[in-house]
Order: sequence, then structure tokens, then C-alpha cells
Amino acid sequence: MNPALYLLPMAAYFYGSIPYGLLLARLVKGVDLRTIGSGNIGATNAARVLGFKFFPVVFALDFTKGFLPTLAAWLLAGGSPQPLVVAAAVGGILGHVFPVYLRFKGGKAVAAGTGAFVVLTPEAVGVALLTWLVVFGIWRYVSLASICAAAALAVSCWWFTPDATTVGTLGPAAACLGGMLVIVLHRSNIKRLLAGTEQKIGKRKDPPESQ
Repeated sequence: MNPALYLLPMAAYFYGSIPYGLLLARLVKGVDLRTIGSGNIGATNAARVLGFKFFPVVFALDFTKGFLPTLAAWLLAGGSPQPLVVAAAVGGILGHVFPVYLRFKGGKAVAAGTGAFVVLTPEAVGVALLTWLVVFGIWRYVSLASICAAAALAVSCWWFTPDATTVGTLGPAAACLGGMLVIVLHRSNIKRLLAGTEQKIGKRKDPPESQ
């Protein structure tokens, strides 16, 4: 096994901790995302503060937090889903959610998680994306669509697992934990959904909180 694999999970965490949304907001408007809007550093709050055109920019940058470490580990492992490949994916996601540079208060795992699982189980990401589009198309809630997509990812990861070995179940297990994490991080959105106060896309200019 390539020795570099052992360093990747920690490197992934530190890379995932880079607050791209926060840095971009300071560069563009000189503001601190943590003190404006929802206080979240993810793509949605960045779009709320900077304008919706910045949503894909921040989402893409946060996407790389999961994608690049996982892809690097996958290539170093010779295209095999070894435990350290999954560990690199988890490291990038945890860095995004609990960034060491911001006292462990970060995003909501959606963008970084998508990036990681595009490498691990791209078919499952396709199912999750379809779920997101259907739920959002019907109800127009970004948060609800993200929660449902996370659940769909966890379920479909098990479906697309090629075998039942210990290594083979690590990806689906990580997807289940990731799905639970996404739901927990969206607890404030869930409260607003239940109370009927969550904002829909199209009702106002600002997008609801999700990333």
C-alpha cells in the first residue's frame, strides 16, 4: 500500500477545513458570513449575502473538499475501495462541517459529501440527485430536498455495493453516517418546515439555508 495513503485522511481534514465561502465573502464584500444571514459558511448563505450567482462557485469549491481527497486516495490505492480511501472521504467532509480554522463550526456536509461519493459510488449520487430534483420540484424547499437526497444516498449506496465484505460495506456505512449528519445539521430547517416558516425558492430572493 502506498504510504501516502496514511497521510491523506488528515490532509483531507485540513483541506476540508478551508472556509471558501467565508473567504470569498470577505474578498468580494469585506463581510463575515458568520455574522450575516444564517451565519453558515456554506454555499446557500454565501448566495444570500453575495448574490445567487455565487452559489455554484462556493458549492463547487466545497465540492472539491470531498472529491479531491477521495479521488487522490482512490488513485493511490489503485482504484480499490480500501478503508483509507473511505477515511479520506470522511476527513474531507468532517473538515467542511467542523473546520479547525473556525472553531469547528462549518457547513452542512451536502457539497463536500456529494464530492466524496461521486468517487465512491457515482450511481448512488445519481439517485440522490434525482431525488433532490423531484423533491425540490414539487415542494420548492432546498433544505427538504437536501435531507431527502441524503437519505436516498444512504439507501442506494447499499443497493449499489458490489459485495458484502468489510471493505465493501465501508462506503455505504459512511453514507448512512453522512446522511444522519446532514439531517442533524438541518435540524433548524426541520423545525421551520414543521412550523411552516421555511422559505421556498421563488417566494423571495434569498435561498433557504442548506449547505
